[in-house]
Amino acid sequence: MPDHLSSLIADVVAKYAGELVDLRRDLHAHPELSWAEARTTDLVAQRVEAAGWRVTLPSPTGVVAEIGPAEGGPGIALRADIDALPVQDVSGVPWQSTVPGVAHACGHDVHTTSLVGAALALGELHERGELPGRVRLLFQPAEEVMPGGARQLVADGHLDGIDRIFALHCDPNVDVGRIGLRSGALTSAADKIEVHLEGTGGHTSRPHLTGDLTFALAKVTSELPAVLSRRMDPRAGVSVVWGVVRAGSAPNVIPDRGLVAGTVRILDAVAWAGCEAIIREAIHDIVRPYGVTATVNYLQGVPPVVNDAGSNAILAAAVRDALGTAGQTAVPQSLGGEDFGWYLEHVPGAMFRLGTRTPGGATYDLHQGNLQVDERAIGIGARVLAGTALGSVVSSGSASSSS
Repeated sequence: MPDHLSSLIADVVAKYAGELVDLRRDLHAHPELSWAEARTTDLVAQRVEAAGWRVTLPSPTGVVAEIGPAEGGPGIALRADIDALPVQDVSGVPWQSTVPGVAHACGHDVHTTSLVGAALALGELHERGELPGRVRLLFQPAEEVMPGGARQLVADGHLDGIDRIFALHCDPNVDVGRIGLRSGALTSAADKIEVHLEGTGGHTSRPHLTGDLTFALAKVTSELPAVLSRRMDPRAGVSVVWGVVRAGSAPNVIPDRGLVAGTVRILDAVAWAGCEAIIREAIHDIVRPYGVTATVNYLQGVPPVVNDAGSNAILAAAVRDALGTAGQTAVPQSLGGEDFGWYLEHVPGAMFRLGTRTPGGATYDLHQGNLQVDERAIGIGARVLAGTALGSVVSSGSASSSS
């Protein structure tokens, strides 16, 4: 990227730094759950429209905004998720959540604000005639629920005409001022599973006359992961972890119903495609000897986020322009799920990890109510997103010309 454009992006983001921090704190204090992000939608739509973007409001929530030629030319998308989690905010900051039991415990308020900052910078580039292509912003609802709002935006055509897509995600294990990059798989596939068991029930003194449902439930929790370790390629990194185990109400009564529920995470997309069938078969085989029946509810959630090498290179160049070579760090593949993977099923793209930890400060964890971020990350995220969009439209335009 030419130095004057990199400087212009930095100057615009710096000019709005105070406003962006205020916006992030406002969003943090007023979090909204998936598919209910009405206030967030209004705030974002008003601000990006004022910056010269053409705004569309998907149903029921979210914002799609575009700038540049209405048709033709390279089209690049930048995505941020806008929903919060059903978690109590215990951060103790002055802008702590005012909504009981709801918090931006995954940093989506930072994602949203960084994308607004990128919109302000790209809007100014467009005014000056320095943006040679189309950029679309996807302020996406409902990332925190499976299968996620990304599928809805794709189904409604909001990815049509896009050549590449980019996104960011807060990483409290990376210091502010650094960006985590990885070519290839960045996250895992993530599914939900519920196993409902039914049996005759009875007295614990006569288990041989009942379907011992509690024992069968325990077998499912322990044996399903063991079966998968032998039925699936261990390189696929299959992980089954239970979050709910529920059966019975008295120590001397074998119940007639029980439930075990959890998540299935898989590092490999090919293994993910065949995993559900193996799990269903294994569960029925596990419970059959105990005289109970199993109903398996399996929700395929999200595929892995697999960063395209070309897109990752564009992203890396934008990081170097914004932060220098010291601003990059390699990050490992995570077992976390991210519905950004649905976009990458349709177009190439990449996601980067935005460092949010104050150097020398505490390391927090995502999805915890005490999460705190170093707010300097907002401007950094905005600069990298804007630089990536600019570099990508230039790269796509050059590729089209040469072909």
